[in-house]
Amino acid sequence: MRYYTALTIAGSDSCGGAGIQADIKTMSALGVYAASAITAITVQNTTGVFDIQKIEPHIVSGQIKAVMDDIHPDAIKIGMVNDAETIHAIAETLKEYAPSTHSPSKDSKLQHPFHLTIDPVMVSTSGCRLMQADALDFFIKELLPLATLLTPNIPEAEILAGMKIQNVNDIRLAATRIIQLGCDNVLIKGGHFDGEEKTDFLFEKNDFEKNDFKNTADCLCEEREGTTYLETKYKGETVHTRNTHGTGCTLSSAITSFLARGSKMENAIASAKKYLSDAIYAGKNVEIGKGHGPVNHFHAPLKLLMTEE
Repeated sequence: MRYYTALTIAGSDSCGGAGIQADIKTMSALGVYAASAITAITVQNTTGVFDIQKIEPHIVSGQIKAVMDDIHPDAIKIGMVNDAETIHAIAETLKEYAPSTHSPSKDSKLQHPFHLTIDPVMVSTSGCRLMQADALDFFIKELLPLATLLTPNIPEAEILAGMKIQNVNDIRLAATRIIQLGCDNVLIKGGHFDGEEKTDFLFEKNDFEKNDFKNTADCLCEEREGTTYLETKYKGETVHTRNTHGTGCTLSSAITSFLARGSKMENAIASAKKYLSDAIYAGKNVEIGKGHGPVNHFHAPLKLLMTEE
């Protein structure tokens, strides 16, 4: 018997609303034991990011190895990675273990593969660059192909796909381009679009025939450039509040938590979306700081959950 476990590899947020602090709060609230590897220390509060100090790559790698060799996490989430050296160190370290569920290594140090969710944090809400410009190429070539799931917002998807996104058709084209970079699943978050209803789009690369799948209002199967993709829509209502600091971190770590607990990808995303919406609503009127405050991660906390394995 053991706890469901997850590892977050991300930067530290001194005000506690985003980054590794948000990840640990989310995983803990969802009943998952959270381990961590800190990639950078940020000087920030609810009004913005003022400075960043990276952690030496060998220390980042050492943290990951210490957790992987001892705790054997069921799922991993990667958030802020600031520089090329750190990206390379993380990628090379994870390759020593089971890289992901879709590409297990025969020489893996682990007996079971794990889910790897990557939230490509590039620029903060206040406009501070969180990933150095020369690190993007390393991210795309070395880290992105290891991902079970990538969770970019619209601006991040535009950078990764090399195009502007202005409508749903643009989202579909961008997703195709991103998946062709090497990951199997991409969730493009639609929070930057105007309107009361926000829609996130999950695109999965599948090996079944298009004719084997029946399209529905929220699920569509299409063939593009010789590959079959399954598109799933996740709709949500806008909560009017300024307390949105760390929502991207919270969503990706919630998805990671549900994957660690054994949920299928589509169900993990749906459950994570509900958790985030409830967390935003529960904290929408709370005043923490002078800027964008945090969500209420502990609106319905669980005890740590255990598996019989």
